[in-house]
Amino acid sequence: MIRDWLTIRTTPWSLGLLLLGTLALFQLTGLPERLNHWIYDKAITNWRAPVSSQVIIVAIDEFSLGRLGRWPWPRSTHGDLIDELHESGAETVVLDILFPEPSAHDPRLADAIRGHGQVVLPLHLSASTQHQLISEQMPVPQLAEAAQAMGHAHIELDSDGVARGIYLRNGLAGQLWPTLALAHQTVAVRQTSTGLPGYLNVRENYRRVPLAGGAGTLPTISYASVIEGAYPKGLFAGKTVFVGATAAGFGDILPTPFSGLSQPMPGVEFHANVYSANQQGLLITEAPRWLSPLINLLVLMILALLLPRLRPAGTVAACLSMFLTLTAGYLFLLLLFRLHLPAAHTLLLPLIAMPIASGLRLAMTNRFLNRQLDNMARTPKLSLPQPANRQPAQLLTHFRAFLQPEGWFLAEDNEILEAKGMTLAQAPYLPETGRWVHQLNQSWIPLTRGHSRYVIGLTLNNDLSREVTQRYLQQLVLEPDTHRQPGRHPRENISARIEKVQLATERLTQMQAFIQRSFQHMPDGIIVTDELAVIRFTNGHIEDWFREPMPSLSGMPLTSLLEGHDPRDNPPWHETVSETLTLKESRTVDLKVHGKDFLIHFAPFALPGSGQSGIIANISDISELREQQRQHREAIDFISHDVRSPLVSQLALIEQLKREPGHIDEHQLDQLGKLARRSYSLAEEFVQLARAEQLSETRFYECELLAIVENARDSVCEQALEKGIQLQLTGTEDLWLKGNAELLERAVINLLTNAVQYSPSGTTISVEVYRAGHLACLAIADEGSGIDTDELPYLFDRYHRQRRSELAGHHGTGLGLSFVKTVVEKHKGDITVDSTLDEGTTFTLKLPMADPMS
Repeated sequence: MIRDWLTIRTTPWSLGLLLLGTLALFQLTGLPERLNHWIYDKAITNWRAPVSSQVIIVAIDEFSLGRLGRWPWPRSTHGDLIDELHESGAETVVLDILFPEPSAHDPRLADAIRGHGQVVLPLHLSASTQHQLISEQMPVPQLAEAAQAMGHAHIELDSDGVARGIYLRNGLAGQLWPTLALAHQTVAVRQTSTGLPGYLNVRENYRRVPLAGGAGTLPTISYASVIEGAYPKGLFAGKTVFVGATAAGFGDILPTPFSGLSQPMPGVEFHANVYSANQQGLLITEAPRWLSPLINLLVLMILALLLPRLRPAGTVAACLSMFLTLTAGYLFLLLLFRLHLPAAHTLLLPLIAMPIASGLRLAMTNRFLNRQLDNMARTPKLSLPQPANRQPAQLLTHFRAFLQPEGWFLAEDNEILEAKGMTLAQAPYLPETGRWVHQLNQSWIPLTRGHSRYVIGLTLNNDLSREVTQRYLQQLVLEPDTHRQPGRHPRENISARIEKVQLATERLTQMQAFIQRSFQHMPDGIIVTDELAVIRFTNGHIEDWFREPMPSLSGMPLTSLLEGHDPRDNPPWHETVSETLTLKESRTVDLKVHGKDFLIHFAPFALPGSGQSGIIANISDISELREQQRQHREAIDFISHDVRSPLVSQLALIEQLKREPGHIDEHQLDQLGKLARRSYSLAEEFVQLARAEQLSETRFYECELLAIVENARDSVCEQALEKGIQLQLTGTEDLWLKGNAELLERAVINLLTNAVQYSPSGTTISVEVYRAGHLACLAIADEGSGIDTDELPYLFDRYHRQRRSELAGHHGTGLGLSFVKTVVEKHKGDITVDSTLDEGTTFTLKLPMADPMS
């Protein structure tokens, strides 16, 4: 009913008159003409005309001026050029050079022109002085008589100063000259009617020229190269040669659709483009003047009759479809029929019809929207109290409970209200209210409440989390915004209605956003089903964990999802789901999806007042907990075997020494020390791995990779010297990281120790520190025995030891490389290994560099 009421009032007459008036306003601004130029330029530059094989340019360029001297050159030089072109088989020579004044070398040039027989000369229409009438500037008679034809050199510039076309005939009343590029193809100069004044400039047959490209697109050779004979044989055979200036300073340059004013085209090249396009039948003719208004009227009538009957979405689709159709029609006429039709008004009509039709509908719907304001305004509002509105004493109480500082301070107008371990004399200069000032582990902030000035101070715990806490404090807004402008009542009726709708819907929007964001950012996966256990809502965790796109999840039976990823028989999934719905009892079941462990809790629910019910399935990722349990079991196995074994050996050796205290030799003591060191090494690597696994970014600080590597190298230098191994470190650039230098150094020591241990004596270990983009890299390459290919995938697993190393007598703990990988991953880096048997192994670490702006 409402839609019909709106449609009746959006009439064809109202829409048509508005469209017509808008077009009239656009015409007054000159926008359609500029738009016509832009549309044509885009079409021509995207669909370039091919270059004719029968055209070439001889350019008077900077090279020629350097070789032949300053301009003007003797006309005998031009005669030499024509003779050279004649001998080379040039069919026609078009000289884009004016010869209005006589010269002593005219006979020589005339002989050359006459000898060739197909030379075209230009003429120019201009006034000799500012106060004289326009006249024809002809070549000297001797040259004009020798030429095969003459043509006008005038190129038309549009209102924006860009050359897009040319008049095929131009001249004073009485006779019209053909354009220079086509003069040799024209039989005679056409005579005009004698009723026009003799000084009137008459032009006919305008044609748009589709250029082949910007300046320099057509084949060009230097004038001097032709004179000197430095060109390929047969270059000019059977071709039309255009001769003219391209060097800077001649002034014969034209902005074109390809270049604008940035790289104008020489006039001779424009004339050559005219000839090239004409040879291929590509010159573009202007459409009749009556055709464009007729099409505009037809499009306007279609829009006025069609749009009031469409829905808003249909209006957009219809306008866009018409716009695309008209654009295709314009290009069809231009590129296939070589007919240019000004299309600005035509293309503007569907574009402006969309907002006008929408505006009419908006005006009609304003009354309907007003009726809904009161109900929407009653929606409850969800908001959190702003810290800037709290009193300083309350803020201090919250800070103490939240941060547990070692000391605190609160003063009002220099009167101490509360303090512990801090005094007003310790407070630094506080220039700006509401902004924290940090001094080591003390943080101070001045606040204003009413006419009073307060100072709050906190002494934070001086640990690695202090810097993070101070950054968080800096983000808090604790000072009210006193510069906010009070809201003004809008004057426009529609604006007032819109503002009322905004205020009324703001509360509902906040509530919906809060629920939606809470739903999506829950730590667990959530699935909500209907009464038939069909999935209706899920959050992002479900999509990620089950690897099912969100659209396919909605509408899928819950049992199908579970059985498809973790099929089971005892009890089957359908039984668990049905009991949850029918018995209204919760269920908790283990779940395994794509190698990860989950715990799924089924809980029934019912919507109050609607009678609808369903299941809320809460899925918790317990993979990390199960991994910790697995690691716990592995640690127990490790302690019971690897740690216990050397301890048992030590005890047995000690008992032996007790039985024979007088026969203690050095070998037994060495063996005892070796077992003790192995026990210590096992315990140390186990502790280091535990520290690495507990590492967090709160314990990161700025550190430099090259210094870390140098310290690690110094730590293993003595071990390398004992085997005669050389540690070769390359790298001089300081690469700053945000990380834990102690654990990074331990990781590098582990890699270097392994390299020394598994390298033969007398070899070299290369250590390279370098930068790759935003990554700080470390490469450690040895010349050892290498690693078996089948062991590479398990190299960084905990407690994994290489079979080849064990057989060779190198007994490791299997924790060193696991520690390295853990440290690198905690720093959001990557470690790779490249190994070749009997040649060596290279470990490469890549760590993200610290942000220089942080």
